[in-house]
Amino acid sequence: MLIVFIRTIILYFLIVIIMRLMGKRQIGQLQPSELVVALIIADLAAIPMGNTGIPLLAGIIPILTLFVCEAMLSYISLKSQLARRIISGKPSIVIEKGKILENELRKQRFNIDDLMEQLRLKDVFDIQDVEYAILETGGQISILLKTDKKPVIREDLNIKHQYEGLPISLIIDGRINCHNLSISGHDMNWLNKQLSINGIKSPRDVLYAYISEDNKFVYMLRDKAKGGYSN
Repeated sequence: MLIVFIRTIILYFLIVIIMRLMGKRQIGQLQPSELVVALIIADLAAIPMGNTGIPLLAGIIPILTLFVCEAMLSYISLKSQLARRIISGKPSIVIEKGKILENELRKQRFNIDDLMEQLRLKDVFDIQDVEYAILETGGQISILLKTDKKPVIREDLNIKHQYEGLPISLIIDGRINCHNLSISGHDMNWLNKQLSINGIKSPRDVLYAYISEDNKFVYMLRDKAKGGYSN
């Protein structure tokens, strides 16, 4: 049992590292070659995990080999557009000016129900509202709505607004993120001043604190319902 436990731990961390090195794609965004590699790696790892009669290297070597092959394919795809098309394919237009391209759907083995589901997930319920719908290589649908169906934005109404940046986390679970504090353009003196202004004795009393999009210091205290913000 101890041997099985140790082998499982080794293979688990090996697979986690390899999958991490393969990139940050979600499962639904994997290219066909990446999905095949992921499935084969899982199968290869399962065999030596439960069968102690098989040497551990018999599982590790094929897994590392597949990873190297996938890394080489990724590099070739990065450098060559032709190779990228062969390995990953190319996007396909499935709706053009409100009309479903039946031949393209059939070619991609994509039925009407799948198409309508993808449209509904994009908050589109009428095909006639769609100028173009493109089936991406990862299986997702990208949609361009017709001009008169696009949502109104501030620029359309000539409404001026200030720039809004990303919120920056400063304190998480009582711990200060010094890197984010530096990115925000502030230092510890500024942070201590903000805590003092809001009557907070120690960062350990803070569950979460961040700089909001409009450059305000927002905080939430531990085990208390109250929070607040300050400039």
